[in-house]
Amino acid sequence: MNKQKMKINGERLKNALEKFADFGRTKNNGVTRLALTEEDRLARDYLRSCFEELGLTVKVDDIGNMYGTLEGIENKPPIVIGSHMDTVKKGGRFDGILGVVAGLEVVSTLVDNNIKPNIPITVMNVTNEEGARFEPSLMSSGVLSGKFNKEAMFKSTDTDGITFGEALGSIGYAGSEENRLKEATAFLELHIEQGPILEREQLSIGVIDCVLGMVCYDIEVRGESNHAGTTPMGMRQDALFAANNVISEIRNKLGDIDDQLVYTMGRVNVAPNIHTVIPNQVVFSLEARHTDREVINKVEQVIHQLPKSEGVLQEGCEARVNKLWERDTVWFDKELCRLFEQSARELGYSYKRMVSGAGHDAQFLQSYIPSAMVFVPSINGKSHVESELTKWEDCEKGANVLLETVLSMIS
Repeated sequence: MNKQKMKINGERLKNALEKFADFGRTKNNGVTRLALTEEDRLARDYLRSCFEELGLTVKVDDIGNMYGTLEGIENKPPIVIGSHMDTVKKGGRFDGILGVVAGLEVVSTLVDNNIKPNIPITVMNVTNEEGARFEPSLMSSGVLSGKFNKEAMFKSTDTDGITFGEALGSIGYAGSEENRLKEATAFLELHIEQGPILEREQLSIGVIDCVLGMVCYDIEVRGESNHAGTTPMGMRQDALFAANNVISEIRNKLGDIDDQLVYTMGRVNVAPNIHTVIPNQVVFSLEARHTDREVINKVEQVIHQLPKSEGVLQEGCEARVNKLWERDTVWFDKELCRLFEQSARELGYSYKRMVSGAGHDAQFLQSYIPSAMVFVPSINGKSHVESELTKWEDCEKGANVLLETVLSMIS
């Protein structure tokens, strides 16, 4: 077997991606396929049919994760290739689903070439990665890895009050706990970058060293409401003005910490949110991400100094900070990263080692299964929007890196 000349079928990969996009395709050629909806059920049914057509053993676990396994010569823990099929509202055609379809294509290529691996290969669809309908994100991989409690997750509700457990049962994908992914030789996830770096540097492949650690806070600024037309400016305790001062202060101070630090204030709530009333409360989120825990610690020092900052006090207001959650940097398996890098190099693809600022199922699975990720470029760095786009040839290259890596592990 000359494994270096074996390639996936790019046209088949493209057609499969377009087929899955039909399950929830929007008018602007995006996809809305929220977890455990009818669109998700249809996509799952089609994936199951693909598994069965290839002669794979199909299993579903109690959280709805799907597994299609090409049996191996030896009864060893499988190589698992996968990602998620759920999307955000008006998302794209590539986020998540590329990793599932690429896994399907790797197995299809092995079957085409009459290759029976010495160890099993499993294609996996992980339930509710996005958390767009049922919070939190990474729900099922969190349950598998012991990060989240299953009973609590099953009580999570959508905006209509439907629980995760009810929705899972309604689409017919509540399987058995004994089918859960308990051990594996490796978990391999191909994903679009969802950022601009690979395209900007004209590279085809990103080999991911880690998922960035992060911390998330709510910052509350309190003032006093009064009439907007009758209260002199010097006699106001305007929470929005104070919050604006604090946001500027945060940006200045965090900008001086480290040039690799990224931070976002993405949610703001103003009360009472009436144009004739001086705001008495502003709550905004602040999250920061970096590989180094010491850098995150410096961010937290800045945050905890905010209640005493001039930005608050000069408006006669007060501030409180509330830590919502944090995660440490997750480093992927070094040997798998090396194999991905070797595969890209042997295939002649341009690549770089990089980090992921976004969260992915592989980061939770890495806690008990050797895991690694590969990125392919996102045009204009866009994702979670209908205009999300990755070139077909880059999708093909990413799938070929997966194939080459699998071949190196089974031969």
